[in-house]
Amino acid sequence: MGDLAAMVLCAGMGTRLRPLTEQLPKPAVPLCDAPLVGWTLALLRGAGVRWAVVNTHHLPRQMAGAATTAAAALGLGLEVSHEPVIAGTGGALREARGLLRGADPLVLVNGDVLFDLDLSAALVAHRASGALATMVLLPMPAGERYATVEVDADGSVRRIAGAFGPGGEGLTPWHFSGVHVLSPEVLDRVPAEPFQADVNRHVYPHLMAQGAVRGFVAGGYWNDLGTPARYLAAASDVLAGRVPLGRFAGIEPLSAAPERAVGVRAAPSAALSPLARLAGPAYVGAGARIEAGAEVGPEAIVGAGAVVPAGAVVRRGVVWPGTPLAPGEHILSVVAAGALRVAAG
Repeated sequence: MGDLAAMVLCAGMGTRLRPLTEQLPKPAVPLCDAPLVGWTLALLRGAGVRWAVVNTHHLPRQMAGAATTAAAALGLGLEVSHEPVIAGTGGALREARGLLRGADPLVLVNGDVLFDLDLSAALVAHRASGALATMVLLPMPAGERYATVEVDADGSVRRIAGAFGPGGEGLTPWHFSGVHVLSPEVLDRVPAEPFQADVNRHVYPHLMAQGAVRGFVAGGYWNDLGTPARYLAAASDVLAGRVPLGRFAGIEPLSAAPERAVGVRAAPSAALSPLARLAGPAYVGAGARIEAGAEVGPEAIVGAGAVVPAGAVVRRGVVWPGTPLAPGEHILSVVAAGALRVAAG
């Protein structure tokens, strides 16, 4: 056995979250002042991952900076694999193969999804099964129609997205969480062509025919934060306690933010005027300023260094770090990011 390590996918364009992702790559987008990739790295570290590789493509300096800073805060080793041409999920493994040597097993995970996963249980199941790959599966989220992963009664994955794999009768469809647990042999199964190779399409079909890809059904909170509405929903869920923060120890800031009013957590250096109207749940980051006559909450996040002046209202909204609001401005189901104002609709 080698080291438990991870490949964290951070190269995507985040198109559904535009225009926010024109400022930051999606895994660097802040959730309560911590980048999404930081939440993922904290989950990995909590399960015993010792080091990780992140790939970059879109806004690579910002992406590498966010991941490096988060990994350092967690005491996690980190390498960066830059892709001048985006390589896909399988291609990312191929391009980073030299950096991933010694990993056994390897967790392949998206860096821009919030998932309360008991990763240790998935690792135990992978090791016990003898599979080369284990896909972590979930019940289909309510109201969603993601492509399914179909599993037979023995737990083997037989078809992905209705098209890839040998198929069969009596299969059960599940939602794929985006988390894989891989034995190191899989690194050598990624083809050189096509360059933009997808694990599910270009690596797994042959392995599925051999019964070497298994499904592990998990529970827990899952949100891909793929749209402004889903991003705001994740923020509300974190504030309301619907996301178990213990799974993300070392990165999430709420545990270090004392309650300054009922349900309102604020960093010690945040300045909250006694003449401001505050309603929980809400979070105010380090160095942020809530002035007299401002209204913050419920379901509000005011990032580090942001300013909410007199007459401004933040309700079910997120103000990114360093963003000043205008006097009287209303942020209602909106993300305020610098000069951008992005509604959830």
